[in-house]
Amino acid sequence: MRYFVTGEQNRQWLLNTVVLLFLAYMLVLWVSIGLMYFHKMDLTAHSVVEYYLGSEAKFTEPRSYQSLLEVSHAHMFSMGMLAVTLTHLLLFTAAPVRLKIGLSGLIYLAAIGDEAAGWLVRFAHPGFAYLKIGMFLTLELSMGALIVLVSTSLWMQRRGMKQAHEHKRSHHPRPPHPHRESVKGRPRGPRSDHQNLSPSER
Repeated sequence: MRYFVTGEQNRQWLLNTVVLLFLAYMLVLWVSIGLMYFHKMDLTAHSVVEYYLGSEAKFTEPRSYQSLLEVSHAHMFSMGMLAVTLTHLLLFTAAPVRLKIGLSGLIYLAAIGDEAAGWLVRFAHPGFAYLKIGMFLTLELSMGALIVLVSTSLWMQRRGMKQAHEHKRSHHPRPPHPHRESVKGRPRGPRSDHQNLSPSER
């Protein structure tokens, strides 16, 4: 991350490309998070309650303590790393400071709330299903906004680097090769006697 702190990313095409590829990967992950949610539930409280508390009509069992713990353990680590990376990149964009603070806090709140809501539905009250839906939507929206903002900033920087490079080339043309100039401008000496002889005299 030192490249972002020093501003060196503006001159590093390779680093800019690597971060953009990372954000493309994050976009795929963002889509997969939504697909996984809708594979299990939808945006109704009834579907959320059925998933966590089971359903006699569908012959599904309530989620066990161990299964929730395993899922939360994996999600908290992965989402934490994802959130800290995206918010770190966001801090060095040209977005307003209030927007940076708001989105950074929102994605952490949504990630924690999304995990906590599942536990609350299972062991506290089914009414927390609405919290689960709200936190999921907040997480997806905040994560999507971070990806878009950082990607836009990097793409603008990329265009700026290209324009600066073209401007530099147009105002500072490449100097001629010194060796070629010396050979081209070297005065020719007098021809030797051997060179002055006609073919019949040689």
